[in-house]
Amino acid sequence: MPGTAPVRCISVNIPCEGLLFDNDGVLVDSDLGVDQAWSKWARARGLAADRVTAMVHGRRSADTVALLVPDPGERPAALAEIDRLEIEEAATTTALPGALGLLTSLPPGSWAVVTSGVNALARARIAAAGLPLPPVLITADDVSHGKPAPDGYLAAAGKLGTDPARTVVFEDSAAGATAGAAAGAYVIGVGPRGLDTDAPVVVRALRGLTWHDGVLDLGAAELLRS
Repeated sequence: MPGTAPVRCISVNIPCEGLLFDNDGVLVDSDLGVDQAWSKWARARGLAADRVTAMVHGRRSADTVALLVPDPGERPAALAEIDRLEIEEAATTTALPGALGLLTSLPPGSWAVVTSGVNALARARIAAAGLPLPPVLITADDVSHGKPAPDGYLAAAGKLGTDPARTVVFEDSAAGATAGAAAGAYVIGVGPRGLDTDAPVVVRALRGLTWHDGVLDLGAAELLRS
């Protein structure tokens, strides 16, 4: 697609004490399951599936349901249905390039996952992708306000005992990147969708990234924007 050609790899070293990862689109590829679940949910309600699937990335399912279901009394059942459908489709999830290698190289107290999915869905997708369960997992169940609010990233930094301004957030959605920036973190975009964020640096995937001695090294990563 236009605008995703790799740029020359350059040395990018970012001092940081914690790495905070979005899950879907950063660590795991859940697009197939997302499209299947939300398309089925949309068609059952007479909604255009392509319109619905285009708006769900980076949002809690509760926030999307609130936008699409006018009657507040119908929202709990609609939310329970999409959460069930997404968990059913979680088995199609795969790890994105570089995710396993990077995560298994990190000390337990140095990283967290902050996702707009509910806890059961996040755990199902992480397990299906064969990735380690994060030492700190902040999900839609843990915050009052989802992305683009900074609540999730602030909570994750707090659980790691790290100043949010000393963390790096990895995001693939505009809402998530806004949340990371609002928390005070340095935001790195991931994948082609990352180009639609305001992140100053966008990597194609996590392959080639390393973290040691308080420094994130992007020198071997494939950069889409820098």
